[in-house]
Parts: sequence; C-alpha cells; structure tokens
Amino acid sequence: MAGTSLAMTEGNLQTERQSMPNRRRGEVALQLGGTCYTLCLTLGALAELEDAFGVQDLNALAERFGTGHLSSRDLLTLLGVALRGGGHAMSDVEVASLPLHEGIEPVAAALADLLIMTFGGGETSPNPPQPQDASVSQSPYPRTMR
Repeated sequence: MAGTSLAMTEGNLQTERQSMPNRRRGEVALQLGGTCYTLCLTLGALAELEDAFGVQDLNALAERFGTGHLSSRDLLTLLGVALRGGGHAMSDVEVASLPLHEGIEPVAAALADLLIMTFGGGETSPNPPQPQDASVSQSPYPRTMR
C-alpha cells in the first residue's frame, strides 16, 4: 500500500509540475472555473495569430495588440491560440464556452501579461544585434605580447 501511495504522490507531483507555468518559456497561468490553464504563444501560435488577424509579420501583430483596442472576438481568438500553444487541445467552440464566473478581467489580465512577455513592454534590443567592433577585445583576459 505504501508503494501505491508513493506512486500516487509522484503522479500528483508530475501533474502539478505540468500545470505550473514556466515564465522563462513565456507561459502564463489563467484560472477559469476551478481549472488552471497554461497560456503560451509558441512560434506556431504566433503564425496562427498572423493568419487570424490578417497581418504579414510579427511587427504588424505587435502593433495591432499595442493599440489596446481589442474586441471580444480578438480576445477569444487570442485566448484560443494561447491555450493551444500552452498544450490544451481545445477547439474555438470549447474556448468560447469556458466559464467566466469572475468576469472578463482575469482573462484580459492574463492575455495582457502574455503579450508583454512575448512582445516586450520596455526598451527593445536591436534585432539583429549591432556588430561589435573587432578592435575591442571581448575576452575577459587582456591580450599579452611576448
């Protein structure tokens, strides 16, 4: 019986680890109707969003979301794509029927957090990075002459 208890505990730990979002991977948690969902915008999810919103690239997608003007249809599309990117195999119809007992605010907040994590909210770094000056040594050890 102790072996069964240990196996059950290990299974619960594994399930707990899988349901906890990893912010380093760009995952965000969303609690709806007593269920915790993981939202993530993978490269495939971003491509799906480009197609859904009829934009040509990630910059246009970021500009679209950056306006702060999103319709309920936009939120539904973004939520469905983010849920699928987070590993939840849900159709758009299933996403549309998720309970909103706490209102739309938790959904909007989680999606806003996800967009900030994906597209950044602060100063952006140049892409591609600026070339480094070849005359400046990048080594932590100064060059020595013999």
